[in-house]
Amino acid sequence: MVAALAFVFATLSGKPETATGPGSGINRIYALFNKVDGLSEGADVRMSGIKIGSVTTQALDQDYRAIIGMNIDSQVKLTSDTSAAIHTDGLFGAKFVILEPGGEEDLLVSGDMITFTQDALIVSDLLDLIISQGERTAKDAAQALTKLKAIEKTIGKIGKIGKSGKEGSD
Repeated sequence: MVAALAFVFATLSGKPETATGPGSGINRIYALFNKVDGLSEGADVRMSGIKIGSVTTQALDQDYRAIIGMNIDSQVKLTSDTSAAIHTDGLFGAKFVILEPGGEEDLLVSGDMITFTQDALIVSDLLDLIISQGERTAKDAAQALTKLKAIEKTIGKIGKIGKSGKEGSD
């Protein structure tokens, strides 16, 4: 399956697969995502903040998931349980792929697929979440203020009753 996907990607990308693999200095690795909004070909692939490659291809698989092809420096050894995530450089900056190696001893080779992935975060979705949380917090604060005012009013009435009781007993 992975080899078939690698062949499809090599055919779709128009780039010869002979440019990758052992002895070439580059390994072509693929990653499977649900969505890659804003990620473009040529985007950096980084590990620990260091550029180790770039995104070379994007396509859909038979289940309409995004398959990203990446050329990775062959000096960088990626374990078979490496994970990939799409991050944004700052709040509105360019998207890039972050690779995090796992603990396995087996290594990925050219043509392998990373399946441990985290999709792109869409800024507008994040802003909607922040706004709705802020609105909910403001509503909760308004309700708490109303309750505090009612308590304050009750305490004021109790204070008046206490004062009038003292004055009448003198």
